[in-house]
Formats: sequence, structure tokens, C-alpha cells
Amino acid sequence: MSHLRVGDVKSRVIGAMHFGWSTEQARLYQELWKGAEALPIASHDAPAGPCLNRELWQRCGELGLLGLPVPTSYGGQGADALTTACAIEAAGRGCEDMGLIFSVCAHLFACVMPIVAHAGDEVRDRMLPLLCSGKWRGANAITELEAGSDVFALKTRADREGDEYVLSGAKAYVTNGPDADVFLVYATVDPSLGYLGVTAFVVERGTPGLEPADVFNKVGLKSVPASALVLKQCRVPARNRLGEEGEGGQVFQQSMRWERACLFAAYVGAMERQLERTIRFAKERRQFGRPIGKNQAVSHRIVDMRLRLEAARLLLYRACWKMDQGQEAILDGCLSKLAISEGAVQSGLDAVQLHGAIGIDADRGIGRMLLDALPGTIFSGTSQILRDIIAREMGL
Repeated sequence: MSHLRVGDVKSRVIGAMHFGWSTEQARLYQELWKGAEALPIASHDAPAGPCLNRELWQRCGELGLLGLPVPTSYGGQGADALTTACAIEAAGRGCEDMGLIFSVCAHLFACVMPIVAHAGDEVRDRMLPLLCSGKWRGANAITELEAGSDVFALKTRADREGDEYVLSGAKAYVTNGPDADVFLVYATVDPSLGYLGVTAFVVERGTPGLEPADVFNKVGLKSVPASALVLKQCRVPARNRLGEEGEGGQVFQQSMRWERACLFAAYVGAMERQLERTIRFAKERRQFGRPIGKNQAVSHRIVDMRLRLEAARLLLYRACWKMDQGQEAILDGCLSKLAISEGAVQSGLDAVQLHGAIGIDADRGIGRMLLDALPGTIFSGTSQILRDIIAREMGL
């Protein structure tokens, strides 16, 4: 498949409701759906999950997945948020390895897009073509063991020394950590400033003092590696800072808007694949002389799976559409992420139950869909934190 160029695919509807893809968006969806189906499924036997090989990663670059909303001048596709969600949904529907698609999304929304929005020209010109092509893989390093949902209570320090910053600290649960070529690291220049002291830096693999550490053995998304990251007097050029000192909070919040919208499009695609598979099984599986789908207890459960999927999809599209109109869409993004993440878990439980023993057969993949859905209620803001934000947006 040729490298997709979708820079001219834009959401142009303003002040109106529109429920269909444009011709170009529909073409993009079909091509990425079929292209993602051809991607190999990683083995899940290794206790900590295998590292993603470079050939597979570059294949994702050839499909255009690694630079979807990045300007074409840097090697990206120039897509808007809604078109990006369209593409990610197609990939999630086509590729049965959610770990791979999650790795792509973590690279794109938590590392690449902050570089697009906040890095200086030298960093953008040098790094973005490598990140979009698949030659490089990106990672986001913000989480610390003592700073989970209290995301800006960071202990990692960044001390200015001339034209450099010296970073010292430790990060946890860094997706793509063992394989990443560049890390977006958040640190504080002054802990007493709290949120206003947080600053973001781009740190390249091989920088002295940057040490990927223990690999995290996850329950779900096992094919994408995640690790700790240790920084020991790690010297970073000042030109690698994103934005000004103290603007790390803004960098992070912008990346969260991309994550909460477009990343979860992958789960929408996976939920559609799961629903199709469950409907097919309910038609083919016969018990007591008839297909199990003829039983109301089964059919109503499948109807609920469809209801969750369609409601989540509409919330997703609305959040992305509002982003494309220049709105912050905080409420919409949180509602979308909450509906998709919790819906994916419940539909995963339903699919396992409806498949019976086959649902817990590790070789059939039904149970893996549930396990891959479980982390979704935790990363990019836990369900509890999202409900707090939603309540605040409602004036409560």
C-alpha cells in the first residue's frame, strides 16, 4: 500500500450536524482497515511482553499511522482530529494486536504532537521526519510512582546550568520505554511552584545519564513494552525544552486532549470487531436445537454491546469535531474517553460470557480483548479523575 497523504482531508462542517465521512475519509478508513488486518499479531507468551520489532514499526510508518495529524512539511499526513480518529478507528478494527495500535497512539499523541506544537524549529526539523517515517519511536515519561493521578507532583528535577538542563529522577510505566529513540520527559524546575514549575524536555536515547530500567509486566496490552526510566545527572540542551520554563502543564494538557479523543478511537474500532465476531458466533453456535442468538438473554446482551459502541462513537466524533473548530472541548473529550473506556471493559465481559469456554481460551483472543480494555480506565486519566473533571465542567 502506498504512503497515504491526507493533508487535504478536513472536517469542514461548521455549525451543522453531519454523520457521514467524506469520500477521502471513507477511502482512508477502508485502506487502513485492510492494511491493519495484514499486520502480524505479536506473541503474548513472554512474561513482560516482547519488544516491537523495527520492521513492524516501519510498516506502521508506511501506512501513515505514525504521523497522521503532523504537518506534511515534516513528513506527516496533515490530517485534522476527526480524520485522525477515523484512521485510528480503522486500525483498531483491522489489527487484532491492540498493543501495537496503543504503541502507535502513545508515540503519536503523547510525544510527537507535543513536539509539533511546542518544540523549536531545530528539534522539529530534525526529529519529526524520523518519528513520522518509523525510523524513530517516541515515548512519554511523566508518571512517577508517587505521582499518579496527582500528575504534577513530580520529584524529577531539571536544574539549569548555562545552555543545558541537568535532569535527575525516575519515571514509571513509560510506554515504548525499552525501544524508544526519543523521550518526552517532564520535570520540575522548582517544586515549590507546583504546576507552574513543570517543564517538558525532549531527550534522545543514548544521552549520558538516561537509563531505561525494569520492564513492566502488564495484564493487558502485553505486546507493547513499558518500563521505568532513570535519569542520573542527564544533561539536555536548552534547545530541547518544549515551550518556556513552567509550561510543561500546558504541554501535557494539550497532549491529553489528543489522547482522550483520538487514542480511544482505537478502542471503538476494536469494539466493532468484537461485536462482529460475537454476532457471528451467536448465529453459528447452536444449543438445544437452535442458534444461541435466538435466546433473548443472548440477543439483548449483544444489543447492549451495540448501544455502547454507537454512543461511544458519537461522543468521540463530537469531541474531535470540536477540536477541529478550535474549541478546547475538555468536557467532550472526558465524556468520550469515559464512555469508550468503560464501555470497552463491559463489552469485553459480555463477549467472554457469551462465548462461554471459548471466551477464556487464550488461543481464541476473546479474553485478550477484555484484558487489553482494562488499562483504558486508568491511563489518560482514571475514570474517577474524569468524573471529577466532568463535574467541574458542569459547575459542580
